Amino acid sequence: MSFVLRVIINGVAIWLATALLSGLAIVGGATTLERVGVLAAVALVFSLVNAVIKPVVKLLTFPLYVLTLGLFTLVVNALMLMLTAWVTEWTTVGLRVDGFGTALIGALVISLVSLLLGAVTGVNRRKRD
Repeated sequence: MSFVLRVIINGVAIWLATALLSGLAIVGGATTLERVGVLAAVALVFSLVNAVIKPVVKLLTFPLYVLTLGLFTLVVNALMLMLTAWVTEWTTVGLRVDGFGTALIGALVISLVSLLLGAVTGVNRRKRD
């Protein structure tokens, strides 16, 4: 259930980022229901990228995290957003990112919104036995 809630939170965060940034867009879907479906698919791909690939990248780039005092997180988040856009470009629907600068700002917006929604919903809390 936690993964499903995290996908929903990522979907809301991606939707807000696409609403705020002109270089970030959800492409596809003629009706509102279809656009929501496309957004859900993009959120699922983004969540899977963050769950599977991001830990490996963080492990490999650990020295850069230490050297930049954690600011390299923004670069990794932007790369994960660009990877999501690249994966969804295989189809006619998905996420489109204009460039790295847009991905960087979009990743910052998505991270902040996800952090706030995660705190409100309690998805980030660890269960104590």
